[in-house]
Amino acid sequence: MLVKTTKRSIPARLLLFSFCLLLFAFPAQGRQTNGHDLVQAVDAIGMTVSDMDRALDFYTKVLTFEKVSDVEVAGDEYEHLYGVFGLRIRVVRLQLGEEFIELADYLAPEGRPIPVDMRSNDRWFQHIAIVVSDMDKAYQRLREFKVQHASTGPQRIPDWNKGAAGIRAFYFRDPDGHHLEVIYFPAGKGDSKWQVASGKLFLGIDHTAIVVSNTEASLKFYRDLLGLKLAGESENYGTEQEHLNNVFGARLLISGLRAPKGPGIEFLEYLAPRDGRPYPDDTRANDLIHWQTTLIFNNTEALAQRVRAADNYDFVSSAAAVAIPESKLGFKKGFLVRDPDGHVMQVVER
Repeated sequence: MLVKTTKRSIPARLLLFSFCLLLFAFPAQGRQTNGHDLVQAVDAIGMTVSDMDRALDFYTKVLTFEKVSDVEVAGDEYEHLYGVFGLRIRVVRLQLGEEFIELADYLAPEGRPIPVDMRSNDRWFQHIAIVVSDMDKAYQRLREFKVQHASTGPQRIPDWNKGAAGIRAFYFRDPDGHHLEVIYFPAGKGDSKWQVASGKLFLGIDHTAIVVSNTEASLKFYRDLLGLKLAGESENYGTEQEHLNNVFGARLLISGLRAPKGPGIEFLEYLAPRDGRPYPDDTRANDLIHWQTTLIFNNTEALAQRVRAADNYDFVSSAAAVAIPESKLGFKKGFLVRDPDGHVMQVVER
């Protein structure tokens, strides 16, 4: 509908100019006001392991990751960063394609194992999705190494699911019980880089997936506060999804988020069944259910202040931003904070 302008009305261009001024003066909720406050990249996805040599044997020989660094750290700064007193940790950074994982072995004090009855809809669930060039060959290789199944077998997303049709996936576990996924993208699905012929079976990491209880609450944390962008959503259900997750009646709302660089972060909200157990309140960084996803920012102190002011998010670190001597872990300052469901983000400044 057109509105006729009279002599007493404000010119349209002046209205538009005034509106733009208001946008800059009073940012909308969740709008980032400073480019330095936005996430720069999703870096390494980390997990705690019980035996580093055994874990390295699995990740390098079975999944063909390559070692990038291997350090051992101890001291006050790391105790404040990870919230574990008296710690000594061996941290190994591994690379597959363009992506990284970090394995942390707490030599002291040792943490608790992953519960043997863990299910894929428990809210401490997290995995990495490793892209493969051939699902049949990847599954055969995993069978040769006698990996523990988490899915009943590789599953193909059916054609009715237009956004994910033809994608094949399989869940399995590493020696400590961490869930992992191998995923195959047919032409036209996923990042185009996964279609580039390389002659390799294991190509890289597309995303890390986390179970969330409420997608909107998680978006307030990851999108509105940290600055990741929502890249897509889908609702997945049916026998294929049930057998992939090994959860009867599984119906999921899946949301993919991305930073300018690095793998994505994927929300898995179980619309059914809704009996997944919450993240244990007493979990510490040396427990084997602990994962931490590293996010790179330009100013960790400013972000820590904004997180504290935003909502009742729990900090793992005892200080807003802990300075790391000699950047032994690849960053100079950082802190750990939990999302609304308890998943840990390691926010770092390089």
